[in-house]
Amino acid sequence: MPDGTQTTDGLNVSDSCAARIAKLREIQNNEGLMLRITVNGGGCSGFQYAFDLDDKKNDDDITFEHNGAQVVTDEVSLGFLSGCTVDFKDELGAAFFSVDNPNATSSCGCGTSFSI
Repeated sequence: MPDGTQTTDGLNVSDSCAARIAKLREIQNNEGLMLRITVNGGGCSGFQYAFDLDDKKNDDDITFEHNGAQVVTDEVSLGFLSGCTVDFKDELGAAFFSVDNPNATSSCGCGTSFSI
């Protein structure tokens, strides 16, 4: 688990993820900006993560907060994300949000597709 990760019974948010959300809030001049994660059927392994920036909460959203940054997901997606860590990686040639999912039995090379 990345250093500084907030541990909860649901979704864990790393320091780097929280920092990136804060930076995106600053860039877009929108203090209400959150990271929305959903799990959809599809992808090469059966399910895939979708990441979006949003400043509106839906009635069925569940919110996780770390260092003032918020990550939201819906109840159905949380069933696939429980115990996962959301991170932000800035590597040579790519910067992206990622999910470390201990429940996944396999994943593909793209990093956004998994099976349970």
